[in-house]
Amino acid sequence: MTILILGSGGREHTFAWKTAQSPLCDKLFVAPGNSGTAQIATNVNISVTDFDAIKDLVLKHHIDMVVVGPEDPLVQGVHDFFLNDERLKHVAVIGPQKAAAELEGSKEFAKEFLFRHNIPTAAYQSFNPSNVEDGYKFLETLNPPYVLKADGLAAGKGVLILDDLNEAKAELKNMLVDAKFGDASSKVVIEEFLDGIELSCFVLTDGKHYKILPTAKDYKRIGEGDTGLNTGGMGAVSPVPFATKEFLTKIEEQIVKPTVTGLAKDNLPYKGFIFIGLIKVGDDPKVIEYNVRMGDPETEVVLPRLKTDIVEVFKAIAEERLNEINIEIDERAATTVMLVSGGYPESYEKGKEISGLEHVENSIVFHAGAIEKGEKIVTSGGRVMAITSYGNTYKEAIKKSYQNIDKLHFDKMNYRKDIGFDL
Repeated sequence: MTILILGSGGREHTFAWKTAQSPLCDKLFVAPGNSGTAQIATNVNISVTDFDAIKDLVLKHHIDMVVVGPEDPLVQGVHDFFLNDERLKHVAVIGPQKAAAELEGSKEFAKEFLFRHNIPTAAYQSFNPSNVEDGYKFLETLNPPYVLKADGLAAGKGVLILDDLNEAKAELKNMLVDAKFGDASSKVVIEEFLDGIELSCFVLTDGKHYKILPTAKDYKRIGEGDTGLNTGGMGAVSPVPFATKEFLTKIEEQIVKPTVTGLAKDNLPYKGFIFIGLIKVGDDPKVIEYNVRMGDPETEVVLPRLKTDIVEVFKAIAEERLNEINIEIDERAATTVMLVSGGYPESYEKGKEISGLEHVENSIVFHAGAIEKGEKIVTSGGRVMAITSYGNTYKEAIKKSYQNIDKLHFDKMNYRKDIGFDL
């Protein structure tokens, strides 16, 4: 098979790394890719939302399957684009259709879905610029901290958690009236705050059947001890030590099953990954959010633990026979630590040369914001590389990642030194 992966981050390098191991994969393309994917696949410099250029590429190279990494093309309807084109509709697309991708495209849509299917989640109301005063009143009925979420896609940065009522009101105005997150915050969801510990659950579905992948926990804040600004993710651990067998059963019964049956009931066509952001409140799981693709950097710890041929799994999803596949998981723990550019998640410089990659042992380096420039590999984004390791325990795995990070260098390199600290 000839396979195309859309995206350029650590998640897509991990997909490419896993896909390249499959005997079913004859030729692999990544668009646009990065310096990591360049070593195992053919990078093609086209945007993930340039559907016409993607079509040309698919037809030119007789591509059989497209695996969609990021959310933007899914929310914009890349799967539907393929289905509605006579020359493309035979191509397998891994990722939900546009109607189902609204689970990530709109926080309000997701909350309505959760309530409709009796899936445990926080109480909420949504507001727009015309009823911002009602938003202030709703905030007054809640106990702090206050949770404000931009309704649309804001690259993982559209959620604010604030302790002060007046600050929450000011930020609500900032989001709705002053368009702090552009169109993404033309509507804002205000939620009750859930106090607990977060984790992520990953589900594969072909629209009828599902398989649950290993749990993971990622670390979003830039600073040690979960302080400072939110980022796209600074590291991750899998499995999650506090997710007992009993707790995992609750997740499956109360959340995964009603989600998959709800998608079918609501006629939301879904073939791909469902990322369910959860919080453990007491002994019970509640849904914080849905994403309609794999998370990053969670992919860098979940996929390395998957022993089953990933292309076999994707084929089964495309052919709606996921129930026939046996998913085998590596018993070892996996951890990853993100190396980021100095200044990230605010302004940072690019083009810094990365050295020491040849000295890494017993860890896998997944490239994210990094590109080839001549003979060198240089930084091209905020999150630059994820250093993934296995271990019999997460502590053993994390130690290996940090030992290898000591061998790597680029100007103003930053990373969190406490991944797994709260476990």
